[in-house]
Amino acid sequence: MTKDCNKRPETMERITTPALAEAFIAQQVEALRQQIGDRKVLLALSGGVDSSVVAALLIKAVGKQLTCVHVNHGLLRKGEPEQVIRVFRDEMNANLVYVDATDRFLDKLAGVADPEQKRKIIGAEFIRVFEEEARKLEGIECLAQGTIYPDILESDGVKAHHNVGGLPEDLQFELVEPVKLLFKDEVRVVGKALGLPDSMVLRQPFPGPGLGVRCTGAITRDRLEALRESDAILREEFEKNGLAGKVWQYFTIVPDFRTTGVRDGKRCWDWPVVIRAVNTKDAMTATVEDIPFSLLCHITDRILSEVKGVNRVLYDLSPKPCATIEWE
Repeated sequence: MTKDCNKRPETMERITTPALAEAFIAQQVEALRQQIGDRKVLLALSGGVDSSVVAALLIKAVGKQLTCVHVNHGLLRKGEPEQVIRVFRDEMNANLVYVDATDRFLDKLAGVADPEQKRKIIGAEFIRVFEEEARKLEGIECLAQGTIYPDILESDGVKAHHNVGGLPEDLQFELVEPVKLLFKDEVRVVGKALGLPDSMVLRQPFPGPGLGVRCTGAITRDRLEALRESDAILREEFEKNGLAGKVWQYFTIVPDFRTTGVRDGKRCWDWPVVIRAVNTKDAMTATVEDIPFSLLCHITDRILSEVKGVNRVLYDLSPKPCATIEWE
């Protein structure tokens, strides 16, 4: 019988400690060197937990044989592209190709309000950008991917947001998936052992389309900027007040409608910002975090005074079900 390489062995110990993580890293470094040899590897590096840990593993195993491509589609959170460049190019000395495709993505999304259509445009355009960058590089034979075990269990295939499934057949890449038998919590332990910063390893879940599903309806650049800035304020205040590790997921939404308000003694017609903060074990159900009212007031004051084009701050009290965690 053929051994199923996508099935986690029943005897495999869960990686819960630094010692177990170090043992896994040593085993994977050897396995990666055996698989890759002297060939070159390409990785779509989003800056998320899975792709970042894979990048760090590959840098340890094959160094400059790896090329990472980080595509900024303009829908990342404040400071994320800069963090990817700082950690991987500056600190880990990786071969990193940074592609600022913001205008390209936002032009494609202009006037598109349907959530599913937005997702399709973002996914398809990402594949095109990544393919273009892949064709510029010579001698690439392997494609690394941040597949983790829940992806195999749930989808019986590769992660869509890592784009491999959409690349043209003629590229003929061999897949490299070093964390495909790990659960997310194990990937985080490995990332810590590899020296990645907590802000990257403990990064909360972030949808593939990024801020595109939190800037509801047709995305505009000014509303997207209000979303990015309000989200940064929320994350900063949660970090300061000890909620970053307590709340599973927290973010802001800027819906595509305006409300009347008063600013400097005159009526204004601006957007609301909605705060969402939830806890969950499996993302199938979710409860709303009870944020201290004084902290909500402080966050509200900051958003209203620091974020352009906003005149209201709301707190979403809806559990899942009936609501979903994201708004789109």
